[in-house]
Amino acid sequence: MSSHGQYEQQVVWAVVGTGIGPLLLAATHEGLVNVVFHATDAVRDRALERLGSRLGSEPVEAPGSPLLAEAIHQVEAYFAGDRKDFELPLDWSLISGFNRQVLRELASGVPYGQVVGYGELAGRVGQPGAAQAVGVAMGSNPLPVVVPCHRVVESDGGIGGFGGGLETKRKLLALEGVLPEPLF
Repeated sequence: MSSHGQYEQQVVWAVVGTGIGPLLLAATHEGLVNVVFHATDAVRDRALERLGSRLGSEPVEAPGSPLLAEAIHQVEAYFAGDRKDFELPLDWSLISGFNRQVLRELASGVPYGQVVGYGELAGRVGQPGAAQAVGVAMGSNPLPVVVPCHRVVESDGGIGGFGGGLETKRKLLALEGVLPEPLF
């Protein structure tokens, strides 16, 4: 408990090596709260500073924490090709409103190995014509990979944008069998 009588939110984190580079995973007692691509030292430090500021608690490196154990296990299994679905408690506190609604629909309604168009996803949440807003929601996804924003593509067959970079999106879609593996 803090000096003001409030319970502080414990935030623990670890960096996991994957086929798309290091991922920072952060969790609270509610569940996995943040996944950050390309978690080299500088990126990791900026992400942890932002996370601490948003959640009001200094994130603590704790790769052995029970709060992270299952998330680390499932992420490693996903990249090894041994897991298709994430079954983790998620802490949605970093996102709200329309963006949260869209990301929850994405998480529950677009399975491994499938893709959905921005416009179709907008329609699924009752906002046809909000394809551009869906793109904004994908860009603000605090839980990429686990909430699979890489599965959202353009309706004309284009790959669309991606916060982790297009090469990362291509690798994730190739891992799931949607795109062929890159030749080099």
